[in-house]
Amino acid sequence: MKLYTKGGDKGKTSLIGGQRVAKNDIRVEAYGTVDELTAHIALFADRLTARCSDIAEQIIPDIKRINSALMTVEAHLAVGQGGKDKVAPLPDEVIAWIESRIDALQAELKPITCFTIPGGCEMTSLCHICRTVCRRAERRAVDVAESYGVDKNSMLLLNRLSDYFYALGRALCDKLGEQEFLWEQ
Repeated sequence: MKLYTKGGDKGKTSLIGGQRVAKNDIRVEAYGTVDELTAHIALFADRLTARCSDIAEQIIPDIKRINSALMTVEAHLAVGQGGKDKVAPLPDEVIAWIESRIDALQAELKPITCFTIPGGCEMTSLCHICRTVCRRAERRAVDVAESYGVDKNSMLLLNRLSDYFYALGRALCDKLGEQEFLWEQ
């Protein structure tokens, strides 16, 4: 089977269920942004493994679970006419799990009363890239939800993941002994 189908040569693609839409349809933009997020997360994981293997052993299982859940989110965002029954809902336990991971990261950190500024070390910066791309993915998913509806837990996961990457960035800065940059007015 060839990788290319030529089906998209005129700017159209198929959604789950077979509906053909323009490649700039809000659903395509939304699942494409989540796809971009998974690629950034993978880059973060690869760099973390290469540079901090001891810390990576603790975090990579989370990353694998997150990217698997994000594939389900992508599928929900890619549903077109006739596709609603083809994608299982994201289970409630995924949301409970990500919240528990955020809480565990937060428990290790000193409280702060101001915003953080991205940077400090490469790993923290990559977490901030994941956080900001996640926020953009969430905004695109809100567009889809307003017009077509989206699985509730898919929306919750995108909202929680930006918090996860924020907390993870702070935790890595601390574990690596790097300076955390705080915005002070």
